[in-house]
Amino acid sequence: LFYRSPSPEDPVFKEVGDALASGDTIGLIEVMKFFYPIAYDGVFSGKIERFLVEDATPVVSGQPLLVISKD
Repeated sequence: LFYRSPSPEDPVFKEVGDALASGDTIGLIEVMKFFYPIAYDGVFSGKIERFLVEDATPVVSGQPLLVISKD
């Protein structure tokens, strides 16, 4: 599952329109009750145009999670 925040009570890591730079955390992936941070590792900075998956949605390896526009 893909989660946009560290817990249901916490704010999301990033919103649509937020700036995004290499190393920024965009969400968490849950695998068998273990949570792994997903960090942006792109070569350019930009901003988040939209998320392609909803919060708490199942995802598969290699699936795009968001659309980024280049600065």
